[in-house]
Amino acid sequence: MTLKVGDRVVVIDATTKGVVTGVEGDCILVEEANGFELSYRKSQLAKVTEDQSALSRYADIDNVMLRQKMTASKNTKKQVSKKKNKQPEKPPMEVDLHIEKLVKNPAGMSNTNILNLQLDTAKHKLEFALRKRIPILVFIHGVGEGVLQRELSYLFAKYPVQ
Repeated sequence: MTLKVGDRVVVIDATTKGVVTGVEGDCILVEEANGFELSYRKSQLAKVTEDQSALSRYADIDNVMLRQKMTASKNTKKQVSKKKNKQPEKPPMEVDLHIEKLVKNPAGMSNTNILNLQLDTAKHKLEFALRKRIPILVFIHGVGEGVLQRELSYLFAKYPVQ
C-alpha cells in the first residue's frame, strides 16, 4: 500500500482516523480531526477508499453484507414513504368536555347532571371515533378535583383504546 499526502487513513486496532500530512519512509504523519499530528508506521494504517460513516453503522464490515443491508434499508424506506403518500394522516379529533361547551345555560344543573352529561358526550364521541377509525381522540377537561378524569379512565377501560 502506497500512501501519499492527502490520503484519508484509519489506524488499525484503534478509533483514530485522519489525513496524511507527511511521508518519511516507513513513518507516516497523520493529522487527526481535532488537529493533532501523530506519527505511525505504514503497517499501523489502512487507507480509506469508501465512506466510513456508512460502514461504521454496522459491526460487521463485510462489504457484500453491507451493500445488502444498505439496499434493504433503502427499499424499506421507499415502501414506507409510498404508503404515507397514499393514505393521508387524519388529524386528531378534539372533544371539549367543559360544560359551557356542551349546553347554553348550565346554571340550573347539579354536579351529578353535569358529570352525567359530560360522560354521555365522551361515550358517544368515543364510539363515533371507533366507528370512523379515527386514530387519535383528545378529550379536553378541566382540572377541578379530578372526578371527570377518573370517570373517563373507567370509561376507557371498557373500550379497546390506549
